[in-house]
Amino acid sequence: MTKLRGRRPTIDDVAREAGVSRGTVSRVLNGGHWVSDGARVQVEKAIKSTGYRINPHARSLATSRTGSVGFLLTESYERFFSDPNFLQILRSSADALAGHGMTLVLIMADTLDERHRATEYLTGGHVDGALVVSSHRDSQEFLAELLAARLPVISAGIPLGFEEQVGYVTADDEGGARAIVEHLGAHGRTRIVHLAGPQDTSGGTGRLQAFRTVIGDAYSDERVAYGDYSRESGASAMREILAREVPFDAVFAANDLMAAGAMDVLAQAGLAVPEDVAVVGFDDSPVAQQTTPQLTTMRQPFDRVSEEMVRLLVDEINGRPAGRMVIPTELVERGTV
Repeated sequence: MTKLRGRRPTIDDVAREAGVSRGTVSRVLNGGHWVSDGARVQVEKAIKSTGYRINPHARSLATSRTGSVGFLLTESYERFFSDPNFLQILRSSADALAGHGMTLVLIMADTLDERHRATEYLTGGHVDGALVVSSHRDSQEFLAELLAARLPVISAGIPLGFEEQVGYVTADDEGGARAIVEHLGAHGRTRIVHLAGPQDTSGGTGRLQAFRTVIGDAYSDERVAYGDYSRESGASAMREILAREVPFDAVFAANDLMAAGAMDVLAQAGLAVPEDVAVVGFDDSPVAQQTTPQLTTMRQPFDRVSEEMVRLLVDEINGRPAGRMVIPTELVERGTV
């Protein structure tokens, strides 16, 4: 059957082309429940051959769904544009949702007032669910409100304090951190310092815990300085370590931006990488290939994290229990060890 001319194809046209009932077509369009694989394939072929398109307004009225998902980022605008990881997760999530015929709505909520407004929007029937990215333990009051409103939510990273209530997808922060610190030890680096990420995030706490575990009795608080994942905070933390005059031959930074900031300060101090000091990061973000030398790091599979977040959220929207997933990381060896 060629695409109909002069009028918009209807669900009845699809049913005739597929040789099934109108109800079967409707069930396929609304998730495919109680439809055989053969009938579903026939309907999908008929949709393509007739050029049928779903009327989003009619579908919303019929299903009480909007076809939209909120992407809630609880960071500042500066962090959003300076940290390439956020853009990668955003783009990959949008692509994955497009495969389900759904639209992503970006919502920035750094301040308390912004989070209140975001919560009102998300619980006001404008979206079918939410992907929550970079939530901090002390600014997660909105999660309780989203849960109370029975809005499906999936978090990027473990939502501290809501681990048993909210579904999440996370890279293996502790496993990856252990592996990269052990990698330093295998290269003869025994006096390691850690530039830790924020301790109100699962990534920050998990990577610090792994560092403490691996170096064991060599651990002391003076071997740790803290940052907020920005390049500037990595530089500040590195200056703090140098000011303490702690002997060290390696730096494990909680992410690549902090590692790059540390390398800036080490160069200013006349210390060569990796000859005098080895440096490793975490993420494998674009900055890892922009440093000199290029940075050895632990790769987080952000594309897969995003895809799995979308899959779990769609499952939850369709009535399944919230899922949880930990995805392995991968060591990327370059020139800083």
